[in-house]
Amino acid sequence: MKIGIIGGTGSQGLNIAKRFAIAGEEVIVGSRKEEKALTKVEETLEELKDYDNINMVGMSNEDATQAGEILILTVPLAAQKPTVQSIKDYVGDKIVIDATVPLESAIGGSAARFVDLMEGSAAERTAKLLKKTDAKVVAGFNNISNSLLNNIPEPIDCDCLIAGDNNDAKKVVKELIEELPGVDVIDCGKLEKARMIEKITPLLIGLNIKYKSQFGGIRITGIPKE
Repeated sequence: MKIGIIGGTGSQGLNIAKRFAIAGEEVIVGSRKEEKALTKVEETLEELKDYDNINMVGMSNEDATQAGEILILTVPLAAQKPTVQSIKDYVGDKIVIDATVPLESAIGGSAARFVDLMEGSAAERTAKLLKKTDAKVVAGFNNISNSLLNNIPEPIDCDCLIAGDNNDAKKVVKELIEELPGVDVIDCGKLEKARMIEKITPLLIGLNIKYKSQFGGIRITGIPKE
């Protein structure tokens, strides 16, 4: 599957790109500026040179949106709206996994505090921006830290909580994310549940700060794993 990572040159996007490339997927790293995407991919390919069959290319966000079969949005809150607006004409009916978290750091505050959005959650904001398309928005990757993603080749000791209104899209997302070692995907329900999922992230950031850790994550226990 071709995975287009929109705004993929930041640490979260690149770490997700690495994980999926190692898992054998075709990865397209998108950026507002194609040159930046090409540079970051070149650096990443050098970093992953000991792995066989890494398939990763760099493109503009618009081209990555067109070429990707499934899209992952990995941008800070401040860049979310302009980025989604820049790609909305190319999304069509694709699945869009939104990893955006509304952190207070976007407005100069603490990364351990949440910003309430009028739409309820960042994922719901993306869905609203894409309402004239047939895109299927799924909140995901919000609660997996960059440190866990980048701790290659160690398994990711964290569940991935997802939410979305389209059950078929969530099944595809679940199967894709569970290609990453150590991750179990938990379907939390409708997209409105992203309001709670996204609020877990600043809690985990605060716990990592408090306990001087980088690898704090979340596991959901006591429910049957599908």
